[in-house]
Amino acid sequence: MKIVVGITGGIAAYKAVSVVRAFVLAGHSVQVIATDAALRFVGKPTLEAISRNPVYTELYEGVAEVRHVALGQAADLIVVAPATANFLAQLAGGFAPDLLGNTILASRAPVVVAPAMHTEMWQNAATQTNVATLEARGVTIVGPAIGQLTGNDAGPGRMSEPDDIVAAALVVVVASGDLVGRRILVTAGGTREPLDPVRFIGNRSSGKQGVAIALAAAARGASVTLIGANLEVEVPATIAVTHVGTTAELAAAVAAAVPGADAVIMAAAVADYRPETVAAAKIKKELQGDTLKLTLVKNPDILHDVSATKTVGQVVIGFAAETETDPDALLALGRAKIARKGCDFLVVNSVGWTTGFATDGNEVRILNAAGDIVGEASGSKRAVANRILDVLL
Repeated sequence: MKIVVGITGGIAAYKAVSVVRAFVLAGHSVQVIATDAALRFVGKPTLEAISRNPVYTELYEGVAEVRHVALGQAADLIVVAPATANFLAQLAGGFAPDLLGNTILASRAPVVVAPAMHTEMWQNAATQTNVATLEARGVTIVGPAIGQLTGNDAGPGRMSEPDDIVAAALVVVVASGDLVGRRILVTAGGTREPLDPVRFIGNRSSGKQGVAIALAAAARGASVTLIGANLEVEVPATIAVTHVGTTAELAAAVAAAVPGADAVIMAAAVADYRPETVAAAKIKKELQGDTLKLTLVKNPDILHDVSATKTVGQVVIGFAAETETDPDALLALGRAKIARKGCDFLVVNSVGWTTGFATDGNEVRILNAAGDIVGEASGSKRAVANRILDVLL
């Protein structure tokens, strides 16, 4: 396979040497394209020795052979590691100021990028918007990881380890098109149960993981239907989405969409209870006194109902988001849940004030109906989504 490895100007460029080496040792032909800034961190002779090919940097070299187009046309896979915030912005905007940008625009190959930057830069709204734009276009984002950065800083922004980047990139190539002809129903977000016209009982799910699953499945060729409950993430127009609010609305939408689906992936966080009565007007504290008592009634168990009525060959995947931090205890909760629900697989993850919900990364274990661990994944929610789809296949 012909692989282009792009290297941009961040301190993590030294780790790109290991990415190149891993691809070469796996038997692939690797062409390195380094930006001028990247060569301030790692030398061209090193990259040429490891890749066994000349390293190209200049847009106006090899004009006679139209190199800036030919490299992209010949590539089976393009991997950019590290990908700086500046590079992500350029790629999202379609700018091509250098050889690497031109090569990507001139290629139809899958593109995988491994961001690396300081936490503040990664969490900046502009960077997150650019990442969402790239994911919507089918670009695979690997990481970043949480860990030690330059200086005394630590947090999300550390480039994923080279082996993880290589593994994720190869999965993208192998997986391309493996869900063609399949119809997949995905739920995402969190249901909200109204107390009155202005207040509700809900949860902190943003819908990022469910939307990532929908995008990953579509990128792999599936026909995807997404049911979104109060999503806090943009869904590209290429994905058909039905918006719902309450658990009852989600249940009705799922029931209508389940027939004909090859797989149902229930990633939405569903409210277990709802208020027995909903006030027609805003509840006024002046009329309630110091306490407000609510009577809650149980909501329908959508995952259980879908699992109990699934058709032959239909696969149902549920989610278990728990606040348990002990890994063994977390697995015990997952095994008890899949036994109750009757689904084929259960994705188990720990959530808390700063993990799981509304974050860009996730760490999961996937159980089968017998309670065995059949898959594990950590990293970006898109990477986790692809691992779930691998298990589904």
